[in-house]
Amino acid sequence: MKDITVIKIGGSTFGSGDTTIEDIVTLQKKGKSLVVVHGGGNTVTKWLKRLGISTKFVRGERVTDLPSLEVVTAVLAGLVNKEITAAINVKGGRAVGISGVDGSLIESRMKDKEMGYVGAVEKVNPAVLEALLKGGFIPVVSPLSLFSLDRPQDAPAIINVNGDPIAGDIAAALGAKKLIFLTDVDGINGSSGKAISRLSKAEAEAMIASGVISGGMIPKINACLRALNAGSLTRIIDGRKPHALLKEFGGGDGGTTLYK
Repeated sequence: MKDITVIKIGGSTFGSGDTTIEDIVTLQKKGKSLVVVHGGGNTVTKWLKRLGISTKFVRGERVTDLPSLEVVTAVLAGLVNKEITAAINVKGGRAVGISGVDGSLIESRMKDKEMGYVGAVEKVNPAVLEALLKGGFIPVVSPLSLFSLDRPQDAPAIINVNGDPIAGDIAAALGAKKLIFLTDVDGINGSSGKAISRLSKAEAEAMIASGVISGGMIPKINACLRALNAGSLTRIIDGRKPHALLKEFGGGDGGTTLYK
């Protein structure tokens, strides 16, 4: 249970030549304890469009009404989660796919009524992750949560949550040694447009305030800071590079390290 690494992967890093799954299996066979958290927003959008359900975003997050929540649950906890889990197992790894609902892993409250069924993480119960890790499995976690706090009586018990904060909160709850975000950029870019190799917490917060860091990178930074406060080493790297994850365990290749 020591030296746990939490890996956040997004659909934008996958492609026909992607090596992430292969790297995950290799690392597990080398004895690394890994927890994988995934997104899948692009796949959700595709299915909503296919089903004729409109999609609206506010500040980069999907407004989730009840029909959208049903699709989000089916796609993230079903299709995307099981495709990743199956890919790991087919390549010789040992993985179990779960969601934040299973074992009451993630508990949330509604973030903002304007956003609908979008949650803010309030509590992580890592017992199910610890049991899987002790059993030699890689937990593959989809970003859904129990709507367990301040839930209206007629509301669903499942709520949609951004995968980035889930990754940060899981890393913090497990006391993970490392949190790695695999993204589709070289790292955190400064005002010059070039990736910054090391970034302090104060510098990151100032860059968010000034607008240099914006959009989808903000929840990644906030998740890193959450894990950083709990003692994890946090890294944001380019997951499109061949064997980026394997190289990360061998000393790293580019990307941004956040520190206090």
